[in-house]
Order: sequence, then C-alpha cells, then structure tokens
Amino acid sequence: MLSLLLGLFPIPAGPIAQATPIQQTEPDSPGNREAAEDEILTPLPIQRREVMQPNEVRMLPGRLDSVPVFNSNSPEVVLTEGILLSTFPPNGMADPSAHLNYPMQGRFDVFSHHISRASASQEGRTLFQGVMVYNPGPRTVEVSVSEAASYISRFDAPFKPLPAYVEDPIGAVYSGSGSRVVGDVLRGRRRGGWRPRLRLAPRQAEMLMNANIPVGKVTPSSNTRSTLIRAEATGPVYLASLAMFSPKTPDGREQVPRLRDWQLLLVRGRLSGPRDVVPTSPGLAATASRFFYGRVAGVARGSSWDATLADPGVNELRIPQPGMGISYPIATLPRGTLGTNQVQSAPMLARYSDTAYAAHGNYGVQYNLTLPLANRTNAPRQVAVLFQTPLKDDSSRGGLRFLEPPEERVFFRGPIRLQYLDDEGNFQDRFVHVVQHRGEQGQPLMMLNLRPGTKRSVQVSFLYPPDATPPQVLTVQTLP
Repeated sequence: MLSLLLGLFPIPAGPIAQATPIQQTEPDSPGNREAAEDEILTPLPIQRREVMQPNEVRMLPGRLDSVPVFNSNSPEVVLTEGILLSTFPPNGMADPSAHLNYPMQGRFDVFSHHISRASASQEGRTLFQGVMVYNPGPRTVEVSVSEAASYISRFDAPFKPLPAYVEDPIGAVYSGSGSRVVGDVLRGRRRGGWRPRLRLAPRQAEMLMNANIPVGKVTPSSNTRSTLIRAEATGPVYLASLAMFSPKTPDGREQVPRLRDWQLLLVRGRLSGPRDVVPTSPGLAATASRFFYGRVAGVARGSSWDATLADPGVNELRIPQPGMGISYPIATLPRGTLGTNQVQSAPMLARYSDTAYAAHGNYGVQYNLTLPLANRTNAPRQVAVLFQTPLKDDSSRGGLRFLEPPEERVFFRGPIRLQYLDDEGNFQDRFVHVVQHRGEQGQPLMMLNLRPGTKRSVQVSFLYPPDATPPQVLTVQTLP
C-alpha cells in the first residue's frame, strides 16, 4: 500500500491635531509593595490617558486583488512535526483531512510565519520547515520566483529597539524576521539563494524551501521564521508546508531532510501541533463576549490592495481644514473597523475547520495607495502624511482614540515607501522604517507646502508585516 501512495512522487534527483483627554487607563506597572525598599526601587506606575483626534475616518477605497496566497501561520508555535498546510488532494493520504485539494496556477504568493521553541526539541534535534511544490499534470510546468525572502529572528533579524522613524535607503534597517522579509520584497528582491525558476516534469516534486528554525539546547528559547514568496506557475501545482525534526545518521549527527523524507511525511503525516485556539464564528462577531480570530492555515484571496484616495466623484483629495485630518484605516477586521464597517481581511478560498475564517491582519499583503492632494483654498497650506496606530474600535466616536504616552507593546514594525515631488520639484523615493506602539499618534512621515489651487500626488506603499497588530490608519492632516 505504501508503494502505491508513494507513487505520487517518482523519486527525482507626534500629534498635529489637538488631542483632548477623555479618561485615564489603569497603570501598567505593579502598584503597592510591602517593603519600603522595594517601593523605592520600583518605578512609578505610568499614568496614561486616552486622547481624541477629531479626524474624519473614511472607508479605504479599492479592494484586494484575486491572487491566491498560500498562507501558513497555524500552528504559530510548532511543537510536533507534521503537516502545516497542504493543498494536495486527499486521495491516498494517511490523514485526508490535512489536505485541502486546491491547485495553484498562474500568479500566487507563499506566506509563512512559524515559531520553534526549545521545548519542541525532540532529543535536541533542529526543527526544519519545508515548502514542497508538485506538478500533477501530464506536461512540464515551470514555476518562476520573482521576489522571495526568508529569515529567522535569531540570528538573521533579531528584534531590537529602533527609533519611531529611520530613513532606510538601502534596506539595512529591520527589527525581527517579519520586518526584514517585507522590506526585501517591497524592494523587489530575491534574497537568500532562491532558484529563479523550477522546471517540474509530470508527477515531479521539488522543494521550494528547505530551511531550519534552530533554537539551541537551553530553555526557554525560541526562534521565528518568516517567509514571503511571489511566484507564477505555467500549469496547476500543489503546495505543502511541512515541519520535521532533522533526521539523524547512525552515529547521531543531524542531517538536512531530503526530498524523499518530506514526501514520506506528506503522505504519512498528520496536522502539526499543538493546534491554536479555535476561531469564533463570524456570525457571532457582534454578540460574543470574547472574539477569537484564530490563526490562518489555508489559501487566502488577495495579494495586494491598490487604491486612489480621492474625494467622491473627483480625482483629487482636497486637503482638510487647518488643524483637521482625514484618516483611512489599514487592515481593518471584525470588531476593529474604526467605525467604517469595512473589513479588509482577505477571504479564505480553502481552510482547515479549526483555523481562521479570514486572513485577519493581511500579513504579507502589499498596499499601494495614491493620494492626489489638492489645495482648493486661497491660502498656502502645510500638509503632513502620517501613519498612526489608534486604539482598536468598531464604532464611530467622532474621531480616533490614542494613548499618551503610548503603551510599550509594539503594534507595527516595518518599512513604508514614499514617492512624491518635494517643494523644490525634485522626485523623492524614500523608504522609512516605522515602529509604532499601541495608541501611538505618530509624527509626520513627510510634509508638503501646497500653494493655493495646486495639486501634488503622493504614493504610499508597504507590505503589512508579520508581528504587527491591526488596525492602523494613513492620515492626511493640514497644519494649523
């Protein structure tokens, strides 16, 4: 029977608008201490207050494209080897429920984000992640890779404190594997020895990725691997993301898994674990006391969101009144639409029953936003473009809520590309690495001086990075 199953695989070779305090939040730090000396050594609790920016919050125009995304993010923490995500057909597999039977053809993306922990180490062995691609058809298929990057947080891209904004002209600024991956892909790079194309004969499989997630032998210890690939196939192909502890030689040395090892795991294996929290049904979003989004494992629809942010019926965005702002939410999700009732989460074309109903957060999705700014007043105006992280909300409260000071928790870390003509008429193409915390109002990414009756277009592009927590907003403000 096993030989029949293996027949699938022939063995190959800062605020600008005024902020109004509305309440105080609870201190983050512990409070009273019994011993006086402990009280002296303990930092005073941070007093935070909510502030309101009376911005006009508009629904983000445009929509996601129809490019399928192979999205492997569950289980996020991988403790047992097995199948992370498979779009293979279930026929002949040991665990048919682990295979979604969804062939990919034409343009598609591969997004993956998984964590290995020292407690997952099986006799001290290293965890590997493999992404397999298989041609089931009677003709040769070519898979081309245009952009690709994959990094581990230790030691390719360690999490490190960075200023809120850092100019990054060459792509050398990052904090964490997700930040570095989206930075490479945003610049159109294929980094790390990726093969630009794979030629798959009929019924042939190849490894698109075969990479380790080392954690060492000391607990507690963990490591994260983030991966983003943009690819195109000339015919139908199946994909599988798999987790395996390194095979060992008879004398105990670790080996890199071979294609044959991955094939055996795909056919014989079951879903990797531990399984994440089961998501709440979308129908209960408005009524459930607690709402669990779940982790994504499946095929999502949508790789990019292109939009022109203009006023209704015209091809320009008239700047707001002095001291006011217009905000467009980014990566909105159920119970976090900021009053727009717009959920931007990519819908799932195929998924496991215990994983997310939508790709909440749109990790790896590229936003390309054009702002055709126009000053239709009789006075010169100074205009700022900001990226902000308001408090998550699902209703309109006459603006956006922030915290002063923001929390310590980082809610966004990644690069943003800005393209525009400056006040001297010179074309600027800037990359700015942004770090924002929960409730952070942010400082201007750029500022323009617009003369009366003039227009100037600004292009803002970024990939929503792994490790971020939605939603954010893109804001246009006119200075007082």
